[in-house]
Amino acid sequence: MTYEQISSLVEARRAEMQGVLDFMEAHPAAGYREWESSNYLERAYRDLGYVPTMAENIPGFYVDVDTGKPGPRILMLSELDGLSCPDHPKADPNTGVAHACGHHAQCAALYGVAAALRVPEILEGLCGSIRLCVVPAEELGELEFREGLRRDGIIHYFGGKQEFLRRGYFDGCDMAFMIHTGGGQHRFTIKPGCNGSIMKTAEFIGKATHAAAPRHGINALYAANLSLSAINALRETFNNYDFVRVHPIIVQGGTVVNAIPGRVLMENQVRASTVDACTAVNIKINRAVAASAAAIGANVKLRDIPGYMPGAYDKTLTRFAMQAMAEVVGEENVHYVENPWDTGCSDMGDLSQVMPAVHAFGSGSVGAAHGAAYRIADFDSACMDSAKAQLVLLRNLLSNDAAAAKEVIANANVRFASFAEYFAVMDDIFTECTAVEKISDHELKLNF
Repeated sequence: MTYEQISSLVEARRAEMQGVLDFMEAHPAAGYREWESSNYLERAYRDLGYVPTMAENIPGFYVDVDTGKPGPRILMLSELDGLSCPDHPKADPNTGVAHACGHHAQCAALYGVAAALRVPEILEGLCGSIRLCVVPAEELGELEFREGLRRDGIIHYFGGKQEFLRRGYFDGCDMAFMIHTGGGQHRFTIKPGCNGSIMKTAEFIGKATHAAAPRHGINALYAANLSLSAINALRETFNNYDFVRVHPIIVQGGTVVNAIPGRVLMENQVRASTVDACTAVNIKINRAVAASAAAIGANVKLRDIPGYMPGAYDKTLTRFAMQAMAEVVGEENVHYVENPWDTGCSDMGDLSQVMPAVHAFGSGSVGAAHGAAYRIADFDSACMDSAKAQLVLLRNLLSNDAAAAKEVIANANVRFASFAEYFAVMDDIFTECTAVEKISDHELKLNF
């Protein structure tokens, strides 16, 4: 099928794609809470004739398209969740969550792909199959909420793609790609990778007392403040080439102003370009936090949670993706950017560790991502270009007896030989300990 034919199939669904974007913008929800958007998209896919396989106790689903001929299976994804951004003009007034990262545009584009794939002619000459997946919880936040889901046995991993991988929803997939929304107009960008991360909580335990008599208490907030200073003092020790980012926040800092806080909760995230760098910095942070609590007689419960693996995107699949994107916006508007390194994190990084994957960036947004000014300013760039490029890439990968897809598979170089290997490394990150052990009035032991 020619590009002009593919383009016309997407253009025929412009109104419905706009409807998806508008609905999701009006119904933003944080990770693992995206029920309204998930249910809406389920109905929309069913109206197209699909039978979605639902994730059941969490939002999200997938559908399969079979060409009728054996061959590789291509995984394509879009993300459901918004994030906390209370100042955003479209933020939910009750939760403060908004679509300030463009995930709603991804969903609109993937719906356009799904609609086009219902036209039988588009599959002529292709082999293999396509899995279209609408996933929850790409943004890592609300750690206590997600830890509650984990304790209740609802999830095991905090990221949506990680959890879908664990549940077997990506079994049999040979490669994966998605297009995230980016800035500019009618352009695409691909970077070679991105940072990985470890998520952290630190629960400082002091002794509450009346604020008029602080000598009778131990101020957990002061312990937390001291740890923030200690973390900041470490920053100059980070290797510039590891692209380290550490950004703690206090999520519970006390209850009333006339009481010394006896419990304070800090959430934190350590990011770096490699697993080894994440681990090394994480040890430094835990030591600083434990020592800060011990310094004023408090204690602290440390919890480390696997965040996202660093992204290492497949070079062969990247080449084919750039060729497909050039058909849509012209070669001069497709860019491979090694510098600056992508210091953000995505659970597409996890997929890149177990199968060839590409996480590309489209265009169409304005304003800083995760900020109040973020919005989709150009629907054609954000949604129409994205859907067309994804369909062209599918055609190129699965035509000619899937020669291109088979080349990707033959040249794949992923870190983990199996999903089980990946899960073992991830599970090893989960740790929890009480960091200060009192040996005597004059001796403390730090555990971290």
